[in-house]
Amino acid sequence: MLFLLLLLPPLVAALLAFVVQPYRSGVGRINALLSLIALAAALALVGPTLAGSDTPTFGPGDLLRADSLSALLLVCVTGVATLTLVLSPGVGRPATYSPGQLRRYQIFINLFIAAMLLAVVANNVGVMWIAIEATTIFSAFIIPLTLTKASVEASWKYILISSVGIALAFAGTVLGYFDFVSLVGESANALNWPVLLAVAHKLNPDVMRLAFAFILVGYGTKAGIAPLHTWKPDAYGEAPAPLSALMSSALFAVAMYAILRWKAVVDGTVGTSYTDGLLLALGLISLGVAAFSLVLSKNYKRLLAYSSLEHTGLICLGLGLGPLGTFAALLHLINHTLAKSLVFFIAGDTEEAYGSSQIEQVHGLLTARPWTGGLWAVGLLALIGLPPFGLFVSEFLIMQAGFALHQPVLMGVTLALLAIAFVSIIRHLNRMLYGEPRLAQPNRAVAAEQWIKFAPLWVNVALLVLLGLTLPGPVQTLLTRSVEIVTK
Repeated sequence: MLFLLLLLPPLVAALLAFVVQPYRSGVGRINALLSLIALAAALALVGPTLAGSDTPTFGPGDLLRADSLSALLLVCVTGVATLTLVLSPGVGRPATYSPGQLRRYQIFINLFIAAMLLAVVANNVGVMWIAIEATTIFSAFIIPLTLTKASVEASWKYILISSVGIALAFAGTVLGYFDFVSLVGESANALNWPVLLAVAHKLNPDVMRLAFAFILVGYGTKAGIAPLHTWKPDAYGEAPAPLSALMSSALFAVAMYAILRWKAVVDGTVGTSYTDGLLLALGLISLGVAAFSLVLSKNYKRLLAYSSLEHTGLICLGLGLGPLGTFAALLHLINHTLAKSLVFFIAGDTEEAYGSSQIEQVHGLLTARPWTGGLWAVGLLALIGLPPFGLFVSEFLIMQAGFALHQPVLMGVTLALLAIAFVSIIRHLNRMLYGEPRLAQPNRAVAAEQWIKFAPLWVNVALLVLLGLTLPGPVQTLLTRSVEIVTK
């Protein structure tokens, strides 16, 4: 029942937007309320994993399944999805889009959410691959919501690069399956995760090394791991802010989830050193590309895309540093989901107010838009890892894991690259917050309207501070059991 309550709301929301013609603003409000049902179902699925009872399953052959790792990702995806639908254009205030654009947006944003949720609860590697491929199709329809040459080019670039990546992931999946069949024989539910994990020690090490290389490159393309990240700045820069928030946080988390699942299988065959080495190498490359790209950024939405690449690198580094690093990486994924979804909504409001996403066109935000400027400061200070925000804790734990594994050179290079990113983001932030404002200072009524509009985002801020000051028991339990799934 919980799986139906999780997956049906976004599908019903998409159907509602499709059948209601002409489009009415009430559709968006109903869809935002429906998203709360999916969020409640995700939280309810966390319960059994915390209680240590049997993992919930659903469907023929246990087609759907939610263990601790799935439950963690479900909360991340449904949380951002709810925030996205509440703050979507035409829901809380008049929209700048036409009814036709809003209708298309509501149809495909909800299908996009449904595909991500299916990818996380799929117990079958084939179903997970189909769902992640579907995320490409659905999100590509929204990137050019406003038809311009740049947005259409960004959408096609995203489709082409992601499709190549997902084809490589399919090749890796097929290699793993045929290796399973050739060595173990035909088996019921052969593509289910528990079955693959149970026989991982019998699989051919050479085949599984090649399979993981394809899978890492394939799903790494969706996650935006360098050098496979080139679609990110264009797509994030041209997409509507709610879609950018979803792609940079929830979609990234889903892609990393697929890599983590396969890492557990391959580690059972060849040991951890192979997958850890690949993740450490790609993580350092991602961090290096991001750090120097941040220095040269002139567009604040592209700046956020390169910031995503930076945190992609940090999470890959954590996943390659054993159980402690994996714990830190998963905690960092939660923190990044909260912070990145926050700043992309603020970026969308800034672009709407100034009519430009160029950093040089935005000055005096604290004077012209106090709430916007304040949330910009909070979001970017959180992303660069300053206390009291949660990313400071997770970055510290990643460093601690590296030094515990006697990797001082790797950690030294990582700290140097983080310092470059830190200085670059602070410099860009100062240029936007201070100076002579291009917009008139708002009166009390406008300031109150800004506060009401951004009220949901303060939930993100509160959670970031909470995770920076303490780690609640349920979160710690969920993370610990997720690490056990990945590293056992």
